[in-house]
Amino acid sequence: MTLDIQGFLTHLREVKKTSENTTLSYERDLRKLQRYLNDIKIRGIEAVTKEELEAYLRTMKEAGRKPSTISRNTASIKAYFAYLTKNGFLTVNVASKLKAPKVEKKIPGILTTEEINRLLDEPDPDTPKGLRDRAMLELLYATGIRVTELITLKLSNINRGMDYIVCSDAHKERIIPFGNVAGRALDAYMDNGRPKFVADEENDLLFTNCYGRAMSRQGFWKLIKYYGGRAGISADITPHTMRHSFAAHLVGNGADLCCVQEMLGHSDISTTQIYSRMNQVKMREVYLKAHPRG
Repeated sequence: MTLDIQGFLTHLREVKKTSENTTLSYERDLRKLQRYLNDIKIRGIEAVTKEELEAYLRTMKEAGRKPSTISRNTASIKAYFAYLTKNGFLTVNVASKLKAPKVEKKIPGILTTEEINRLLDEPDPDTPKGLRDRAMLELLYATGIRVTELITLKLSNINRGMDYIVCSDAHKERIIPFGNVAGRALDAYMDNGRPKFVADEENDLLFTNCYGRAMSRQGFWKLIKYYGGRAGISADITPHTMRHSFAAHLVGNGADLCCVQEMLGHSDISTTQIYSRMNQVKMREVYLKAHPRG
């Protein structure tokens, strides 16, 4: 059978203003569903039942998929069928009562301040690439922005006079301050790094690859893995590790939770509260190790 997935994706991009990464995630999930429905000979979307959708989710569980993966697929299916029903392609939303498995919220991995310092000291300040890499890592840790936000920053998003960046997504704009160290790294990159990569004066990208083109998420992921290995950090480092470390270190040093929520761009404070719980776990560990009767 053929699902009108493309229409849904257009709706996400043009109406919902969903990020491209999220849209692609929906597409991957729905293409898998499409293949399953073809395999069981479902001939039209109107013939799909709740039982068949539940059976599909069970096959994922039986295949050993993580609860988080099944939960995400459930959300994709529910969003798609809600779209079909709302727009008159279906009269009944058979996916409305699908239940996702409970996903345990794990405490995210973070780096210690000592590990952060080692990581940020790795890029070579005597080369254009090293200046760029240090500026990217410093800004990532200084602001807690997402990797997509980092690699799409424009020159116009940086206010060096007041030391803040402007990040925009489909729903809101947020202003995030940064400190002197990140500011100096940016200045060094702008003076002696970026001009080596970017010849086109109309190119407004703050960070580019060595050919003056937009850097990919995968490119930056490899970059941070490389420097993590060079710094002797055994933990698995991703760009999101820096975001978690930014938030955890702020909260651990007494930052207001609502301010951290605003800088991270969390819509719900409960998402940010995990960093408070991390701090409580750390305090208990310290207590148990240090107290005579711990």
